[in-house]
Amino acid sequence: MNRVLSSLMVAWLAATTMAAPVPTHPQVQGPVSKGSNSKVSKPNQSPGKAQASHKQSQPYQIGIASWYGKQFHGKSTASGEDFDMFELTAAHRQLPLGTYVKVTNLRNGKWVIVRVNDRGPYVAGRIMDLSYGAARMLSFRDGIERVRIDVLRPETVAMAQTY
Repeated sequence: MNRVLSSLMVAWLAATTMAAPVPTHPQVQGPVSKGSNSKVSKPNQSPGKAQASHKQSQPYQIGIASWYGKQFHGKSTASGEDFDMFELTAAHRQLPLGTYVKVTNLRNGKWVIVRVNDRGPYVAGRIMDLSYGAARMLSFRDGIERVRIDVLRPETVAMAQTY
């Protein structure tokens, strides 16, 4: 229960204290597609107006995510901790274990901050497996959704945990 509360607190504090944009990260799996759902908006740059002082960050990765739950609940993850399907965690093939990422559901715009604690997914064409709790917060339909992943800077997460 303490882990769930601390995860929720980190997510809330990180969302309320994020002032700096997430830095641009290299793509892990192919380029970001040019579909209408994956466009990154740019600040309005019309003549005579001051240009925005911050850049919109590029997503770390965009693709299909799925979720996993009951069949793995209580089993050991790649990080060595027991998997809790109700915590805000995820599995990713290449991100370092312990990395916090913001996952945005591109269908409805909902987002959640999760911690990578496992390896996967093992289904081809998917970029992330989310815990059941995270998938519910993102309102997943039919078990999979198109998502955007943004890696959070460690300083941002550490600052949020000090409150």
